[in-house]
Amino acid sequence: MSPQNILIVEDQREVSRLLRSTVETLEFKLDVVEIPSGEEAILYSSRKKVDLLVADYRLPGMTGIELMHKVQKNQPNVKIILVTGQTDPEIRKEVAEAGADAFFLKPIPMADFLDAVVHHLNLVETTPPPEPAKEEDQEEEENSLPSRMADLRKELAANVVFLVNNNARILARSGELTDDESEATLISTLLAMQSPATSISRLIGQKNASNWQVFDGGVYDLVFAPVGLNYAILVIGEGIAGENLLNTMGILSMVRLEIEAVISGTKEGTLTDLKASSVREAAAGGGKKGLTPLFEEGKKKLVPDEVNEFWNKAADNQKAPSRPDMLSYEQAKQLGLTPTDES
Repeated sequence: MSPQNILIVEDQREVSRLLRSTVETLEFKLDVVEIPSGEEAILYSSRKKVDLLVADYRLPGMTGIELMHKVQKNQPNVKIILVTGQTDPEIRKEVAEAGADAFFLKPIPMADFLDAVVHHLNLVETTPPPEPAKEEDQEEEENSLPSRMADLRKELAANVVFLVNNNARILARSGELTDDESEATLISTLLAMQSPATSISRLIGQKNASNWQVFDGGVYDLVFAPVGLNYAILVIGEGIAGENLLNTMGILSMVRLEIEAVISGTKEGTLTDLKASSVREAAAGGGKKGLTPLFEEGKKKLVPDEVNEFWNKAADNQKAPSRPDMLSYEQAKQLGLTPTDES
């Protein structure tokens, strides 16, 4: 069976790449093409079949709705997803009533976007259903990511805990938000904030991103912690930030390493190695891996003699200038070439 073709028409390169990388996470045979303008998209669609057209409303030369109608003339069976970042209510109404198969407002909720792609392309899983778990697999099932998310939620007394990837797909979760909360929009917005920092982490060679997002004082507190460079844990609850932030960060710091080990398939740092009690103890300063000892070290006062000893040792370790035409400060002082207190 030949792969289905998806045409993404978006003049903002970053958005286009995000949509493409999100679609490519689907485990199906798909050909994804990015084009920045409506004119090029019309030319492409006149030469090759398009199964799904994803078009932004504002494009150079025409609107996404105009492009939709032009492509449909040649390919009446094409599925359409429209996207817009326009805030004008009239434009949003026009997009909603244009007759597309689906439409999304920016920032795009990526999980919902993927569901729309799967639904309108009639993508069907070809893998057989899993066999019933055996008794010897019970321990492994207890160590699964959903189980660990449930443990983490209980440990933090949070309302909900998510494990997501960079494409806003929820890999595991525990708990639920209230009906008026849009979790997909929340997660995609947080990831949009996280993306530039993750790019910097890659550029400077970090294996584990260290940028956290903390929101305190709203209806809920939010803590968004990266796991490696491709995943993140989102914790939502009352009182997890503010005065309790140190405890929350200590627990998440330990669990991040554990989750990353499970995702990567390594045996080191398995879920059974870390119990809730040991996590709490480390976060409270009972172990060397907690964050509290680091803060306690920062509270220690510096002794002047220790500071002087440090700099004296540092100076002794420095090599003398190798160039013969250079004088040291002491040599210059002996020759009377240094400024005096009177000058």
